[in-house]
Amino acid sequence: MQQLTVLGSTGSIGVNTLDVVAGFPERFAIFALAAHCSDDKLLQQVQQFRPRYAVLRDPAAALRLREKLGACPDTQVLSGEQALIDVASASEVDVVVAAVVGAAGLAPTLAAVRSGKRVLLANKESLVMAGQLFMDAVQRFEAQLLPVDSEHNAIFQCLPQPYSSLAAAGVRRLLLTGSGGPLRELPLAQLAAVTPEQACAHPNWRMGRKISVDSATMMNKGLEFIEACWLFDARPEQIQVVVHPQSIIHSMVEYNDGSVLAQLGQPDMRTPITYCLAWPERLQNHVQSLNFFELGSLTFGAPDYARFPCLRAAIDAMESGGTAPAALNAANEVAVAAFLNGRILFTQIAEVVDAVMQGWRLGVAGDLESIIHADRLARAQAEKHMGESRVAIAP
Repeated sequence: MQQLTVLGSTGSIGVNTLDVVAGFPERFAIFALAAHCSDDKLLQQVQQFRPRYAVLRDPAAALRLREKLGACPDTQVLSGEQALIDVASASEVDVVVAAVVGAAGLAPTLAAVRSGKRVLLANKESLVMAGQLFMDAVQRFEAQLLPVDSEHNAIFQCLPQPYSSLAAAGVRRLLLTGSGGPLRELPLAQLAAVTPEQACAHPNWRMGRKISVDSATMMNKGLEFIEACWLFDARPEQIQVVVHPQSIIHSMVEYNDGSVLAQLGQPDMRTPITYCLAWPERLQNHVQSLNFFELGSLTFGAPDYARFPCLRAAIDAMESGGTAPAALNAANEVAVAAFLNGRILFTQIAEVVDAVMQGWRLGVAGDLESIIHADRLARAQAEKHMGESRVAIAP
């Protein structure tokens, strides 16, 4: 029986994780569930899984949850960032599912790594912001890092195990696929008028609003590009982004002899989650089988950087190194939040990111404090740019 802490349990990855866990009560038990402020949703999960701890980052939401639970003898409600760190590093925990969205997931995910856990990584920002620090900690504390993002999970499945390096495995390049999101064919002249509802209407995946906007700008693929460099110790030139609208091939690995191995499956996050939870075993889940007679054609194309400048910005940040990826992520989080709140236009997300990155002075991402400082500085610069450029729009 493995004890799990699920960070970000009310988001799409967390919900799908609990769906998988519910099918194997003899294998998995929930030690802690954690979320930001969705106390109603967390209440339902607590009532079903009876974890020892329920954590809400927002203290007001934690207070509401305590009141709703009443004198529940099974679950203790905690709040704040330190509580997230505590349930991620608790000695009783075997597996931590790191699915908190954004920079908020870095500290608890790193705490899980430093405690030597099996970490199922869905918080790509941990590697985007602190790649070298994070991977050094994985080795030093002998943690087990398994990628949950469908693209990185696909690459992991296509690589030989145990894996040491691309050169030792005879790999020529990694092919990172992306759908292009809901706006892939929209005329460029119409992008400025895109609403949050349009940007979040992903054709293949059901995701949260922030990651859905990132998919529409392809910043999500840019963050995954950075993450792949750290996960597989790859140089930027060894990774190619391929636009694949159907989201059936989740990524590919090309070997030196010309062979290309691809991982295919339904666009359903329960597949990589089940794979990581059971690895190296394979468990039966409820994901629908692919019907190759109904698939039709699978198409591929090169990304258009005029349409997706955020993707180019992410690749450039990885090539620059230092704290540039952390700054990129921070500026994007601020810009996406502003777009979702009606403060800026869709096309101004890339403008805000570009403004921060153009004036960014590279720093060494040598410790957590310097990374957090870079994150805060980039957020302030993004807000300053939006204020000075007066990009606010009418509701």
